[in-house]
Amino acid sequence: MAGVPGVPSLPVLIVVSGPMGSGKTTLAHRIAGAVGCPAICRDEIKEGMVHATPGFAPEPGDELTMRTLPVFFRVLELLVSAGVTTVAEAAFQDKVWRPHLEPLRGLARIRIVHCMVAADVAFRRGLRRGEENPLRAAHADPAADGEERSVRAHQAFDRVSLEVPWMEVDTTDGYRPGLAEIVAFASRGI
Repeated sequence: MAGVPGVPSLPVLIVVSGPMGSGKTTLAHRIAGAVGCPAICRDEIKEGMVHATPGFAPEPGDELTMRTLPVFFRVLELLVSAGVTTVAEAAFQDKVWRPHLEPLRGLARIRIVHCMVAADVAFRRGLRRGEENPLRAAHADPAADGEERSVRAHQAFDRVSLEVPWMEVDTTDGYRPGLAEIVAFASRGI
């Protein structure tokens, strides 16, 4: 464990999850900045892939989304295998993501920070980020198709369930609990 001279400890993999529009990317970057480690964001990987895919048009479950998943987990595996504490951010849903997180348990101490927000707040955030960030064109965001689809996606979100330490964070107006408490939870034992 941390603090024992000459005995290496496992890095921490801080998983920031939640439905679309729940504030996970912003929180992931804030945690990474406070802890002093990289933040690997699934959507940012896909946005980078779009540059090498002329004429790409996003759809739910599109080809780039399918290619992004293994790249995301290879990057995480590379980092934690090298002993790098890392923040991983994505809409980690149990059925899709747990099978990919399970193998990392032997390489890192996993902590989950689950972002929560009401569906209407998530919808408004999705609309705003789509208008403000042209890179969001890489994603088939439900908010772009209307509030009804966005609310259904929000309600259908099935959070990842690993038996690891976890914390819920309400991101409606700032963070509850506060950022200092979130960082203390995420970095415990580092």
